[in-house]
Amino acid sequence: MDDTSPLAHLAPQVREIALMDDSVRIEWIQKDRWVGYTRAGQALAKLQWLLAHPKKMRMPNLLIVAPTNNGKTMVVEKFRRDHARGLSLDGRADVIPVLRVQMPSAADPLRFYQAILEALSAPTRRGHRLVEKEGQAIRLLRATGVQMLVIDEINNALAGPTNKLSEMLNLLKNLGNDLQIPLVGVGTKDALQVIHSDDQLANRFEPFPLPRWRDDSELQDLLASFEQTLPLRRPSDLTNPVLTRRIVAMSEGILGEIVALLVRAAEAAVRTGTERIDLALFDSVDFQPPSARRASAAAMRVD
Repeated sequence: MDDTSPLAHLAPQVREIALMDDSVRIEWIQKDRWVGYTRAGQALAKLQWLLAHPKKMRMPNLLIVAPTNNGKTMVVEKFRRDHARGLSLDGRADVIPVLRVQMPSAADPLRFYQAILEALSAPTRRGHRLVEKEGQAIRLLRATGVQMLVIDEINNALAGPTNKLSEMLNLLKNLGNDLQIPLVGVGTKDALQVIHSDDQLANRFEPFPLPRWRDDSELQDLLASFEQTLPLRRPSDLTNPVLTRRIVAMSEGILGEIVALLVRAAEAAVRTGTERIDLALFDSVDFQPPSARRASAAAMRVD
């Protein structure tokens, strides 16, 4: 199908989907998808640089900071998938270049090492002493060839008692020194408070912000790329300034909200037969901005 076809607004691999039944198209629309954009590309390049960095006593680290639902986990998960686990040359052991773990809520060292062991699919019993859990985790991190440890929701370290925060900060320093691998923290702005609680960690972790989206050329590039992945039979022209302003207002500049809004609108475009996203469709979809949802939830609380 050439670029003069009615489906020229779609990426080549999506044009075939656009000709299928509505149920197939809606299923496609609802799937997770990676849509690249400049800042995400820069983050992936930084992660690749860290992964290739030669070992030394004080490895460089990264702290990816963004509002909730603004794409930070999407970036590190994309990087992890691009460096998926495999088998050693002799086929006897797992090799895990990039390991992603989530910092437990009300974090403490014992629970953190437990999270690492679970991410490694290691058989383990809860309740082991810290020294045993730590030893097992470090042995397996080495045995599986982990070259980068990604710690999602690192801001959870603030949820525990002050003495536990101090223990977690020492753990992070020692873990990086012992394994000589880069650590990548991922979290909200509170993650900065975690890292800057310790001067040594603050010097080792380079902050990398993913800010809210604004009505600018970056957003237009993102929307143009996203439109190419939605199997609608008519062009929506999402980069139209009127539509762009509406998208920013409804999503409040949060990437996950932008995606959710466009997915719902695209589903409605298929179901109603309009086959394009326009202002009238945005008015009809069941979508509330994040702040409105929070306000509704607060109003529903029973004292």
